[in-house]
Amino acid sequence: MRVSHLGALAALGALLASPVLAQNAAPGTASPGATAKPPMATAAPATNAAKPATNATSSVGALLDINTASKDELDKLPQIGEARAEAIIKGRPYKAKSDLYEKKIIPENAYNAIKDRIIAHQKS
Repeated sequence: MRVSHLGALAALGALLASPVLAQNAAPGTASPGATAKPPMATAAPATNAAKPATNATSSVGALLDINTASKDELDKLPQIGEARAEAIIKGRPYKAKSDLYEKKIIPENAYNAIKDRIIAHQKS
């Protein structure tokens, strides 16, 4: 019976020395000379992967109508601010969004910053 215990001990020693077990040793049981590695993190499920945009001016298809937008909505556009928002409202109605630049309501650089975020709907 003594021989079978020696064989089992040898097999156990070989398992403990294997690289797989050495890397996955329990915390605080690292072999001498080995550096402790933190356990690998598991990937968390993606809960916010495809969250829709909440800002109406940044989501696809939700353009800001310059003929009906409030002063606060216009003010939030890049390079617009309070004074330009008031100027846009005073110049209503617009037949096209390019009227903002063509009628010199706002400068070209401001128009270029917002042209992809606005639209000029016509009243029926």
